[in-house]
Amino acid sequence: MNPPMNAAAPERILLAYSTTDGHTLRICQRLQQVMESEGKQVTISLLTEAGTRDLSQFDRIVIGASIRYGKHQPTVAEFISRHQALLESRPSAFFTVNIVARKPNKNTPETNPYLIKYLKTMSWQPALTGVFAGKLNYPIYGPLDRLMIRFIMLITSGPTDPKTVVEFTDWAKVEEFGRAVCALPVPTSATA
Repeated sequence: MNPPMNAAAPERILLAYSTTDGHTLRICQRLQQVMESEGKQVTISLLTEAGTRDLSQFDRIVIGASIRYGKHQPTVAEFISRHQALLESRPSAFFTVNIVARKPNKNTPETNPYLIKYLKTMSWQPALTGVFAGKLNYPIYGPLDRLMIRFIMLITSGPTDPKTVVEFTDWAKVEEFGRAVCALPVPTSATA
């Protein structure tokens, strides 16, 4: 069935992400499914490519970023700094993906130390924030990363077997975040 001729165009959402091992992209793909089921038109783009787009064509912007060794990739802060005015002019959100979020006392925006610390480093405050546990995949890591991550897991009571592959992501929480992004109110200045 075709939409009525006078139907408004669907809202456009950009999911811009940085990833270390590909799991943040998988989270963006799940968000896309949820948002499209809400009638939105969704574009997924690496942050490095998103910065070359005309971002004003998007009604909502979501930035997703993975963490390795306690830090987001530098491209995240660069993108936010370059596009802060635009991000503040429309509903925008930020989520982080990290293994420490596997712990119940560190899996919310209010309790995740990496997100709390990161938000303090920038003046942009997204309308919505999220924290998702990532995936531990020892077989794909290089020797140094495998050693370092095993050490981190040892001191944080995580899996240390070098054959371990475990996905800690709570997909229901990801889907809830996607619906929350779609429900963000449009700032008054954006509707004028």
